[in-house]
Amino acid sequence: MTETATEKAPDEMKRLFGVVSDAMTDGMVERAATTYGNLLEVVDHMAEPDTLEAIHSILDEITTLHRTGGLTSVFELIHLFNALRNATTDGIVERGAIFIEHMVNNLATEEIATLASNASEAMHEAAEEAAGTRHSGGLFATLAMLKKPETQASLHFLLSFAQKLQAKS
Repeated sequence: MTETATEKAPDEMKRLFGVVSDAMTDGMVERAATTYGNLLEVVDHMAEPDTLEAIHSILDEITTLHRTGGLTSVFELIHLFNALRNATTDGIVERGAIFIEHMVNNLATEEIATLASNASEAMHEAAEEAAGTRHSGGLFATLAMLKKPETQASLHFLLSFAQKLQAKS
């Protein structure tokens, strides 16, 4: 009578374990035990309720990203960053640092700080003043406002500033 595969399995397993135990060195057994211990530690950590909830949340978000096409965009962005990193040379980094230094030297001056502070204060004061003023509206009210010398001076200043700025660019 011949043995079936199920009946042979225990003997086959004994021989397999024997061959594996004969082939493994003490270092291999130590590494396998360390790896198995680390694996059990990770599995134990993943079984914690907070970690499990976080993993489920991540999987839900990945599913949503996949469904909406966002996952492709995320990977395209990763590829873009990788390409930028690969294309970046020492010269590019040096030129970028010089540009930043130049901008800081030009913009980090007392005059620019004073200008920014004055502009900020003037804008806040003008916003408060405009919020406190009731306007009747309409075409005649606008025409009456345009007749005032300070309105005309302000418009002239804005037009002149725009022309000078356009000439510089």
